[in-house]
Formats: sequence, structure tokens, C-alpha cells
Amino acid sequence: MSDKHMSSQFDVELADISARVLEMGGLVESQVAQAVYALTNFSGETASQVLVQEERVNQKEVEIDADLSTIIARRQPTARDLRLLIAISKTIGNLERVGDEAARIARTVQRLINSGVSTRLRLPLGDVSFEATLAMTSLRKALDAFARLDAQKALEVIKQDNEIDQEFDGLMRKLITYMMEDPRTISTSIDLVFVAKAIERVGDHAKNLAEQIIYIVKGTDVRHNSVDAVESLVK
Repeated sequence: MSDKHMSSQFDVELADISARVLEMGGLVESQVAQAVYALTNFSGETASQVLVQEERVNQKEVEIDADLSTIIARRQPTARDLRLLIAISKTIGNLERVGDEAARIARTVQRLINSGVSTRLRLPLGDVSFEATLAMTSLRKALDAFARLDAQKALEVIKQDNEIDQEFDGLMRKLITYMMEDPRTISTSIDLVFVAKAIERVGDHAKNLAEQIIYIVKGTDVRHNSVDAVESLVK
């Protein structure tokens, strides 16, 4: 088999793997959106759908990971191609954990419904929804950056992470105030603390995806670097 033919086959395999990663990303993005809908609407049915979808996400991670191992063993890629495969392996791990966070929110919704929590309680569900919107926007941008191997768009995701963290901190302060003012909200507010943290983690995973994209494009590991340092590298 000629080197050119082998290279063409390798490109096809890479394109297939990348497409499946984006498909997995679409699934987890949908999971998060459904989980937040389930929370803001106290929908047990939607929460159950999120948990069913978790199994599909987990299976996709296993399948893609197995194929990555096969490609590395058979093709023995070097340089940029190897960086891409390593980054994809870390990417699907982060996507699987986003799915885990969505499932955690869904289980919280089921627990709240089963406990008979009153929807009349004054709770900052709108703030939770806003934090989720920020996190989902980051995740969507990260997936788009992966599809295009766009380091500049990946940088935007990294910059937005601080905004999500600030929203999380503000929500924590508001939940503490609610618990102090109305003891009836304590149990539900504690559940919302874990929901807010799960959403904040979705933003963290989106940031991790963005860092892997920059690694693919620039060949430099930018984890644990300041935003200014990453921006200097990308520009």
C-alpha cells in the first residue's frame, strides 16, 4: 500500500472520529439543556430522559476511545496527528463528565419532586437558568472551535469562564440569603447549591475542551496558564 493511500485512509479515519466527537458533544449539550428545563419546570419526565441519554453518551465515549487506541496502534501517528488524537481522547473524557453533571442535575430534580417540594417557595431558579445559559454557550463555542480547529474561538471560551465563576459566586450568596430569611428553603437551597456547582463544572469542562483545541493548533499545553499568557500565544 502506498504512503499516499495510507495517508488518505488516515485522514478518513480522523474525519470520522472528529464527526463522532461532535455528535457526542451534541448529545451532552442536549442533556444539559434538558436537565435545566427539568429543574425550572419540575419535570420528572424530562429528568428521566436525561438519565436515559447518559447511557448513550457513556457508550459513545467507550466506542470512540477504543477506536482511538486502534488508530494509534495501527498508524503510529506523529507530530500534529498524534496531538489531535491525544486531544480527542481528553475531549471525550470531558464531554462524558459534562453528561455526568447533567445526570446529577436530573437526579436532583427527581429527588426534589419526590420530596414534595413546594413550587411556591421563593427560589432563584431564574439565576440558575442564567448560569446554565452561560455554561451552555461556552460548551457550544468549544464544540464549534473543535469543528473548525479555531484557536481564537477557543480563547473566547477560556475568557468567558470567569463570567461563569462570578455568576456561581453570586448565586451562592443569594442562596445563603434565602436560607437565612426563610428556613423552609434550606433543604431545597442546598440541593440548588449542588446544581449550581454542576453547572459551573460544565463551564470548566468547556474551558478544558478549549485548551485542548489550542494544544492541537499551536502544539503548546496552555493548562494552568493565565488568560493573558494564552491570549499572547494564540495571537
